Amino acid sequence: MSDRITITGISGHGFHGVLESERATGQVFVIDLVVETDIAAAAATDDLHKTVDYSAVALAVHEVIVGPPVNLIETLAERIAHMVLAQWPVDAVEVTVHKPDAPIAVPFTSVSVQIRRERS
Repeated sequence: MSDRITITGISGHGFHGVLESERATGQVFVIDLVVETDIAAAAATDDLHKTVDYSAVALAVHEVIVGPPVNLIETLAERIAHMVLAQWPVDAVEVTVHKPDAPIAVPFTSVSVQIRRERS
């Protein structure tokens, strides 16, 4: 069983979406991230190098949000998950992408997609 590090509310202005208007003006996307990794060595030694630097992870996630646009938030979630698994020694990652200003014709708070990917 792995330990979990959670970062909630990483936000950035991206140009993701299917509609032309979404690509033209962009909107805020909010990411919640959970990484599963063993933090016992870091806790025992109080050494940042033996855990996942959540500041660096948050910065990298932000770069994906504001980076090249994709049509679907499902694709954005996959990009983030693959990037985290490729760059940090984590066992699994859970990514939730919130799109609070999605073009939905009825009142709503946010639409989101959540995925979990494991190291293979």
